[in-house]
Amino acid sequence: MVPVFDHWQRTPADWKGGVVALGNFDGVHKGHQALLRHAVERAEALGVPLVALTFEPHPRRFFVADTGPFRLTLAPAKTRLLAEHKVQAVVAQRFDAEFAAVTADAFVDDVLLSGLGARHVVCGYDFTFGVRRTGNVEKLRQLGGARGFGVSVLDPVTREGEIYSSTRIREALRAGWPSEAAGLLGHAWEIEGVVEQGDQRGRTIGFPTANVALGEHLRPRFGVYAVRVLIAGDTEQKWRPGVANLGKRPTVGKLKENFEVHLFDFAADLYGKVLRVQIVDFIRPEMKFAGLDQLKAQIGADGEAAPKKPAARKTKPKAGEAADA
Repeated sequence: MVPVFDHWQRTPADWKGGVVALGNFDGVHKGHQALLRHAVERAEALGVPLVALTFEPHPRRFFVADTGPFRLTLAPAKTRLLAEHKVQAVVAQRFDAEFAAVTADAFVDDVLLSGLGARHVVCGYDFTFGVRRTGNVEKLRQLGGARGFGVSVLDPVTREGEIYSSTRIREALRAGWPSEAAGLLGHAWEIEGVVEQGDQRGRTIGFPTANVALGEHLRPRFGVYAVRVLIAGDTEQKWRPGVANLGKRPTVGKLKENFEVHLFDFAADLYGKVLRVQIVDFIRPEMKFAGLDQLKAQIGADGEAAPKKPAARKTKPKAGEAADA
């Protein structure tokens, strides 16, 4: 795993003087990946390290504290994905009131230059910085020219005229289109969380489930999904097929959101384990059943509907195919 630092002032000397990729990188989608490829090229040309400067919590969470969960990737997953795209170190800058008050000039002089010693920075066309977003890419270019560091600004990356964006991916997931989200991401979307103690009701009807903490993850459309699951610490490092239910379990009268994962042909204790759950395909919306027997029968049918070696569908959903939950 790449090293992660939670403040620009804590960046060790070994990671200064490199190329800095700037952004929130939520999802590390195909647009982000294009930016990272350019950053890798610059770092290799200069013979310097590549560092990603991102922000935790997401600035949207700081400025709109009561917003609902919206993250595509929490910090561990984001770091892992950045590393897969050749980022060598991550500065996950703590975004608090002090950092939010940094001026645009100070962001460049203190953070990028004094703190990170940036030789070159790479960002997207819509990157903003500094208090009240007073800095934009034009200002960054101007300051780069005056301060002696290079600036690359990537134009929007599109597919069939549509810009790759975290917002569009969120819309696809909320509509129940995980394969469409995966096409925009360039990888299956995941929920990663710790298995918590549940009410163990699934065991009583023959379908034990792992209750995975949702945290700040975006809530996709409520319903049942085909999934693949990787168990942290699993010596086999094997992705296991299964089904998962996201919702409030109306049949048993629960009001709290739950994400319950059932693995096929697997019986080991998972409490306290971290699971990476790839959302592969939408099977059906959440339903209320007359009783546990009917619920049990439907869970069995869901298991049959989910392929034992699930693979994401490649077809883009038709307009209006699914309603929002």
